[in-house]
Amino acid sequence: MRLKDKVAVITGAGMGMGREASVLFAQEGAKVLVFDINRQAAEETVAAARAAGGEAAAVIGDVSKEADVKRGVDEAVARFGKLDILYANAGVLWKDRDKSVIETTEENWDIVQAINLKGAFFLTKHGIPRLREAGGGSIILVGSISALAGFTLAQDSYTCAKGALISLAKSLAVQFGPDNIRCNVIHPGMIDTPLQAPYLTEEKKKAIAAELPLRRLGVARDIAYAALFLASDESSWMTGAEMIVDGGFIAM
Repeated sequence: MRLKDKVAVITGAGMGMGREASVLFAQEGAKVLVFDINRQAAEETVAAARAAGGEAAAVIGDVSKEADVKRGVDEAVARFGKLDILYANAGVLWKDRDKSVIETTEENWDIVQAINLKGAFFLTKHGIPRLREAGGGSIILVGSISALAGFTLAQDSYTCAKGALISLAKSLAVQFGPDNIRCNVIHPGMIDTPLQAPYLTEEKKKAIAAELPLRRLGVARDIAYAALFLASDESSWMTGAEMIVDGGFIAM
């Protein structure tokens, strides 16, 4: 019960890392507001969290729309009484449309930025006042190893958005530390999730795993456990920091 009596909003919680975190947080005592654009996926996550013995509810919305995100934050407080944890997990990975700057259209650039960066902006904009009301809390932003290293197969809008989250985390940490509000970033490596599925054949998975020091791809729970630590009071003296969970990729 590492999150007993805490309330969390998790965006992009319909599947993958967001669903895994929702279930784990619920198991550990949190009340979870599952925010996702896909109603069926969100409801399945809520069912899984409840089956695990926790409390959860869904709000359907688009993280790139400020009104939707505000509605999600307000619903969490209305339903559960307060807010302690903001987990900006929602993101999009479009390797077929988000490429090098010389190949990506303005429209696709803007959509990727809106989901991966503005979503975190809206969540923190409307969530931080609620954390203040609760006497503090934890903000978790999901970055990427793409923000820390260049890749031959570029995804430049995605990379820029994830890099910007590092700066945002440091700014929020400094601004709101006196309010007992912490903000940290998780940088996942290659995680075997539905988001990656269109780009990962079994052959590619084996090839990538063979190059990593730990010799496997990550799974959603690897990231959920990192988020659990950052959401809990165990990380109470940690803010403005980056946690790399990548099977050793950056170490090479």
